[in-house]
This record gives sequence, C-alpha cells and structure tokens, in this order.
Amino acid sequence: MPESAISITTITLFIPLVSMFILLFLKEEQAQFIRIGALAGSLLTLGAAVVMWAGFDITNPNLQFVQRGEWIPTYGISYYVGVDGLSMILVVLTAFIVPVAILASWHMHVLEERGRQKLYYIFIMLLEFAMIGSFVAQDLFLFYIFFEVTLVPMYFMIGIWGAEQRVYAAIKFFLYTIAGSILMLLALLYVGINAGTFAVPEITAAVRANPALFPFAGMFSTQSFLFLGFLIAFAIKTPMFPFHSWLPDAHVQAPTAGSIILAGVLLKLGTYGMARFCFQFFPEASVAWAPTVGVLAVIGILYGAWVSYAQTDVKKLVAYSSVSHMGFVVLGLFALNAQGINGAILQMVNHGISTGGLFLLVGMLYERRHTKALDAFGGIWKVMPLFGGLSLVITLSSMGLPGLNGFVGEFTILLGTFGSEYLGFFFALFATLGVILAAVYSLYMYQKVFMGEVVKEENKHLEPLHWQETLLLVVIVIVIIWIGVYPSTFFGSMDASVNQLVQQVSAVAQSIVSR
Repeated sequence: MPESAISITTITLFIPLVSMFILLFLKEEQAQFIRIGALAGSLLTLGAAVVMWAGFDITNPNLQFVQRGEWIPTYGISYYVGVDGLSMILVVLTAFIVPVAILASWHMHVLEERGRQKLYYIFIMLLEFAMIGSFVAQDLFLFYIFFEVTLVPMYFMIGIWGAEQRVYAAIKFFLYTIAGSILMLLALLYVGINAGTFAVPEITAAVRANPALFPFAGMFSTQSFLFLGFLIAFAIKTPMFPFHSWLPDAHVQAPTAGSIILAGVLLKLGTYGMARFCFQFFPEASVAWAPTVGVLAVIGILYGAWVSYAQTDVKKLVAYSSVSHMGFVVLGLFALNAQGINGAILQMVNHGISTGGLFLLVGMLYERRHTKALDAFGGIWKVMPLFGGLSLVITLSSMGLPGLNGFVGEFTILLGTFGSEYLGFFFALFATLGVILAAVYSLYMYQKVFMGEVVKEENKHLEPLHWQETLLLVVIVIVIIWIGVYPSTFFGSMDASVNQLVQQVSAVAQSIVSR
C-alpha cells in the first residue's frame, strides 16, 4: 500500500473542514457569501473526489491513496486513511449529495424565518467532513470518532430548522443511534485490544492468519457477540427492521437538506460498516447469521413498502420507502456472493440519488404550498410541466424501472440472493414482491400529486422552478440514466475488492461446512 506525504484522500477529507473554518469568519449578515462559500467548499470536495476516482486502479483490490501517521502510538491508534472498491464510490456519492443539499437550501423559508444561516451551513460542512471520514478511515478508533461526529450536526439541523415535532425527532434520532454506538464501542475495544492494533487491514490480516483470534463456536460464541455488537449499531443506522422507527420521524421533521443528506449518505454508513467490519473481522459469524439477517431484511422490504402505501403525508411515504429500499441493500450484502454485494453497493448509490431526489422534490413542493399532505395536491403537472416530467423520471427510478439506475441495483441483488448458498429462492421471491409493491406506492404517490385536474385554488399559480432547482433535477436525472444505461462505470470500481472479500468469506464458509 503506497503512502504519500499528503494523499488525495486527506485533501478530499479536509476540504469541508477548511471550508467550515472559513465560514466561521463570515458575519451572519453576509448570507450570500455564506451560501456561496459553502457551495464552493462542497464543489471543491466533489472535484477532489472525482480526481481520486479517475486515478483509482480498478484492478487493485487493496487500499489506495493511503496516508498513515502515528496518533496515539501507545494504544496502536493512528491517523490511517485510504480507499478501496468498497468505499470509493461512496466517497463520490457523499461529495455529490452535499452540493445538492446546499443548493436545495437556497430557497428554504425556514432559514429566513429562524435565521442562523452561518451555523446551518457550518453544520453541513462538518457533516460532510465526518461522512467522508467514516468511509476513508482505516483505523477503528478513527472510524468510531467520525461515525459519532455525524450525529451532532444532524441532531442540531433537525432540532433547530425542522418542522413542528423537530425536538422529539432529533432526540429520538440521537438516542437510537448512540445506543447502538455504545454496543459497537464495547466490541471495538475488545477487537483492538486482542488484535494488538486498531488498524483495519492489520486486524483483517490477523483474523485470516489466526481464525481463533475471535473464537467461533456457534451462534452464541465470542465472535457472534462481537459481530452482533457491530451489527446492531449498523442496523440502527441503516435502519434495518426492527430498528427503523426513528427514521420516519427524523425524515418528516428534518429540513429538506437534512432529509437529502440523511437518505443520500448517512444511512449508507450502516450498510458500509456491515461489509467493512462485520464480514472482514467476523466471517464465520457473518455466514452463520446470514439467514437470520436475510429474514429481517425481507421483512423490512415488505413492511416498508406496505406502510408506504398507507401514508397520507408525502414525506412520510418517501421515508418508509427508504426502509424498504435499504432492506434490499442488506439482503444483497448477506447473500455473501459477488453479485449480491456488488448490487448492494451500487444500490447504496442508487438509493442516495433516487430517494435524495424524491426528498428534493417534496421540499420544492413544500416551499410552494407549505403542506406535505397528499390530498393537498393534484394536477401539478399541468401547472409545472417541466417539474412534472423530471419528477416522473426520479419516481420511476425509485420504483426500479428498467433502463434507470434502480433496476440495475435491484436486479443484481435479486440475482445474488437467488444464487446465494445462505439465502436462496424464497428470499428472492419475497423480495421481488417488494419490487411490485414499490411500483404500487410510487405510482400512487405520483398520481395523487401530479395527475388529474387542478381542483385546489392554491395549486393554480405555483411559482415556477428557480434555475438552481432546474439544474439540480436535471443533473440528478442525468446520473439516474447514466447508471441505468452504463452501470459498468460503477461496477468496475468495486469488482476487485468485492471479489477479494467474497473469497475470504467463502473460505471461512467451507471451513464451517467441513466441521
């Protein structure tokens, strides 16, 4: 793993933090400069992430753009960052979503009403720093710090600029995630102390060299308890059924940018953690618990889709659809084969773009009508035809229409699930019902909002899209079509690392079978 003085990973990581400190020196009255400064910082981060992606060697399964330096050497803790096929496109996704969230905030009335714009954009830049840090950290202790820091800015974004029940939603979000994090901290300390290091690649190598490092002797052995400590923390973050109940409240109460970032990136920290830590540190437990997790994933898929259809609040409908879509990601991961994991990682990106786009659409409607009730709309396409057309593409993407990004991810996950040694036909069958239900609630939502006659006077003279809003929607639609038509751009980045991971898990599976 070549190391450099200042790697592109470190540059990408620290641009948001530097931008945040620059914003600190601007006055609250300089609202335009604050907005432009935050946007500039996020675009620079996106540029650095794209440069890193362009220089990424897709044939190399190991870490790239590595930087490591001593931090707390007494305990084997270091500043250790780098990317591989599991994390590269998630860094790009993060860098893409944040400028979208910032531009989506430019016409938010709540920012004008409650003020503190500087603090708002500072929180967004801090959140971007922590999210990228979580994906590039290769030291367990460093990862944990970044993972926890993401809670703080999102908690305040919901609590200060959210809707009527914002304080309740913010506290619920914080308590759920911190509870899971405490379990992970205990498991993390055990792993680091027993391995003699907190460096993720070194722990992985130690597990491979000495499978008895974290003994596995069934579902209730040391390794299983460590696996569950990490899994529950990540399941809450994902959120996976039955740890999902904080998500609808958080989404409904969060400001538009908060919902976009929450759906677009924050939920992916959970599923990324499962692949990065659970599979590599505890392969035997991952294999043993795969059917159980698969059952919970399928329940989440069907439950989220069914409850989505029953909603009368359009934002809550999209929120519950996230539970269903993230269930697909978990199912693909625990298929524990190349197709399933590749599909799951791509679906993380797809969900971030499509569901983030849906929350952007809901935010645009809310800014014009100040309501999220489905019955308050109808016939919007006739009033805003461009908005209606772009919204249709994003909606079809979310429901998995062939030719768009959602189909590629879901199809690959179902392919992996069907061929999985640990899941199989019935898991794929019930998950496919979730695809059908997604079409039902997505088309129902679109029909209620955009189709029919304009019967409400408030909908007859809606403000047309601003240029920033049009730009955002067009870019999102372009990415949706790009992934749907040419997904190999993304699959190529992850193939080598995923294949290496699957080989490691498969070797462990064979050893379990042979016992």
